[in-house]
Amino acid sequence: MLYAAIVKRRTRNIFALVDTQQFDKVMASCAPDVTHQFGGTHALGGKRSGIAALRRWFDRLGRLVPGLDLDVKEMWVKGPPWDTKVFVRWTGDDKFPDGSPYQNHGVHIIHLRWGKLTSLDANVDSQIVAKLMDALAASGVEEARATPLT
Repeated sequence: MLYAAIVKRRTRNIFALVDTQQFDKVMASCAPDVTHQFGGTHALGGKRSGIAALRRWFDRLGRLVPGLDLDVKEMWVKGPPWDTKVFVRWTGDDKFPDGSPYQNHGVHIIHLRWGKLTSLDANVDSQIVAKLMDALAASGVEEARATPLT
């Protein structure tokens, strides 16, 4: 129970670091061979491996969705320190270029090994992300048209 409480606290902190674009601190929690998957074929979609690729993805996220506000709704932690699974149900809010609200929700499936993030599978409403990317591209944000990072 104590271990699960520590993991939950650290995971909530990571979500808060993403909100404030403190990506160096997020990267410090990752294993060098981390894998990341985000649904969709838009600028934020795809699968990437390695800490450098994940950092490029977070940098892109910060440029494209700078006002993102993530709110952790529920979290479950399973397994020992050498093979921990964390399931996080969350919502995310920002604004479309026209000022209308952007709202998304999802579940992250996270794998930790000895406290280091080894994989992150982000299951989101990829259609709403694609809609945001289209709106950003239409407003002149060229990076929103980019292919997924690998």
